[in-house]
Amino acid sequence: MTDRLRYRVEGMDCGSCARKIETALTRVPGVSDISISTTTETLRLRAVDTGTGEQVEKVVRDLGYGITPVEEGTRHYHDHGTSDGPWWRSAKGRLTILSGLGLAAAWLLAWILPGYEAWLYTAAMAIGLVPIARRAVSAAFAGAPFTIETLMTIAAVGAVIIGETEEAAIVVLLFLVGELLEGVAAGRARASIRSLSNLVPKTAFIERNGGLEEVAAASLAVGDVIAVRPGDRIPADGVILSGESGIDEAPVTGESTPKRKGEGETVFAGTINTDATLRVRVTAAAEDNTIARVVRLVEEAQEAKAPTERFIDRFSRYYTPAVLVVGALVAILPPLVAGEPWGEWIYKGLAVLLIGCPCALVISTPAAIAAGLAAGARRGLLIKGGAALETLGKVTAVALDKTGTLTEGRPQVTDVIALGEASEREVLEDAAALDATSSHPIAKAIVARAQADGIEVVPAVGVMALGGKGVKGRARRRGLFLGSPKAAAAIAPLPPETEVRIGALQEEGKTVSVLLVSDQPAGLIAVRDEPREDALAGLRALRAHGIAPIMLTGDNARTAAAIARTLGVEPRTDLLPQDKLKIVNELKSQGLVVAKVGDGINDAPALAVADVGIAMGGGTDVALETADGAVLHGRVLDIARMISLSKATMGNIRQNIGVALGLKGVFLVTTVLGITGLWPAILADTGATVLVTANAMRLLGAGRSV
Repeated sequence: MTDRLRYRVEGMDCGSCARKIETALTRVPGVSDISISTTTETLRLRAVDTGTGEQVEKVVRDLGYGITPVEEGTRHYHDHGTSDGPWWRSAKGRLTILSGLGLAAAWLLAWILPGYEAWLYTAAMAIGLVPIARRAVSAAFAGAPFTIETLMTIAAVGAVIIGETEEAAIVVLLFLVGELLEGVAAGRARASIRSLSNLVPKTAFIERNGGLEEVAAASLAVGDVIAVRPGDRIPADGVILSGESGIDEAPVTGESTPKRKGEGETVFAGTINTDATLRVRVTAAAEDNTIARVVRLVEEAQEAKAPTERFIDRFSRYYTPAVLVVGALVAILPPLVAGEPWGEWIYKGLAVLLIGCPCALVISTPAAIAAGLAAGARRGLLIKGGAALETLGKVTAVALDKTGTLTEGRPQVTDVIALGEASEREVLEDAAALDATSSHPIAKAIVARAQADGIEVVPAVGVMALGGKGVKGRARRRGLFLGSPKAAAAIAPLPPETEVRIGALQEEGKTVSVLLVSDQPAGLIAVRDEPREDALAGLRALRAHGIAPIMLTGDNARTAAAIARTLGVEPRTDLLPQDKLKIVNELKSQGLVVAKVGDGINDAPALAVADVGIAMGGGTDVALETADGAVLHGRVLDIARMISLSKATMGNIRQNIGVALGLKGVFLVTTVLGITGLWPAILADTGATVLVTANAMRLLGAGRSV
């Protein structure tokens, strides 16, 4: 009989950490079915008895991570452990600060006490290196002898051996800073996922005993009837029993224009009721509502994603042990086999070890990655790490959200049509007067257009919103009404030719409002969320890379088709978050490397499951945190520029590896032949490091042209 155990693992911030822990735990007798999530910092496994669980905790702690048992069944998306919080309070933060203070103290004392520099910098280095080396040793005993910690330890100790103690101390500090930043980024991602639950209100008004009672939203059960007031967020998924109102579904579908919904229609938790009270019957418990499902989809997608394995980890499995073996053979075999002088060949063996010092190789990839990321950041292209940067260059399909990604994300007035004797300017002036104090997206678009046309917007008097119909008021001693064609026709019949014009505008995906003056048709105003200025050029640039773009949207087919025709892109419409996730998975199953681009919470699951997720600049915090990168300036063209930057960076990495290994190969041969000794051997590594760094810095200039 086995027990299912669950733990919170503190400090597990990347796929490399997870692999290290999994490798170690597979060697523990009685442990099986290991499941690790870096997103939620959780470890799940099966153990034969309590003693096995205690051994699991010891192994994980020896690897340098904190571990705490957690009761199985706890809602994991509400609980992310104690590692979240100010970075300086974490174990990594304290170690990094201490190491930095030690380096500063060593520099000051070396200036005061010349001649003791080597001892001082070695002591400063030891502050950070001892914990790193301890983790390397623990990993080695647990079956993972050649980790990044092993490489770091070898590089630092090698630098001390050749007298570069100051460099060794700096390299150790930079390594700790890198680990700390990785932990901070992971913590922010976890916090953003947890913050999704805040979209659902904490309380709800439930109908009980002929009245309304305020209760905790989490206590709502399927079948309960609740009242949702204007301006409130809806606390549960449900069906409208009575009432009609505009529902702002941006938190779920990402669409900017509220939808009119009435009796019998579905509403989602976290969406906003805009203008009338609704009675809603609950159809899903708190743990199964739309927002909760989005959270689970994000976490499951991130758990299922196989992170790109760090190149240096892969290569070190063969490179580092090979160097040690070659050095030992060079030092021992010639004296033993051929009677060569021991001193001469030990000297050559030491030179081989110096040549094999992995400093240049270790820096070859991160130097290019850092330069590539910096080049992107200068242009507003935020890419979260080397794995995402590498994957971008392999993308073969891009799925783009419509609203806020391919379009501006807010309605704009596209047509102002005068009917009868009114002028277009008068139509716009009267409509803006009615909408002057409204916060509705369409109203704001009309007022913005009037102001852009130089019209002084004077608010109408007696303005009254008519739920589901429009708005009425008075201006210049005339009665005004602005609303839907259906509501306007109920007040004043519209001429057939006007009905035709309205239908044509609606076929173009536009929302049409009719203006009545003194109960007579005076004009039409059409609005639509228009494509971004560079959307067409951006899609062409993607096709130039051989990439097929498609458009995903929660909007209706007619509106989406109009935008798709303008941009020449394939549309997929009426999509909820799980639908977008399914489409991305389908594309991946076809062998495509998929990038998902979006800006809303509804995009988060698809952003997470895609090979690489990209958030647009004006997107929600959750989209930005879930994605692997972000286009901060909101330009569609920047997606293609990200891909170009990735390809340039990966080419630079290949060059760097060639330089690092090529120089080592040359000096290895000349050392064995007796042509070069220790000093040139040191140059083989330090010289390669300089060349590799200089080559990587070229990417900073390339960032302006990609």
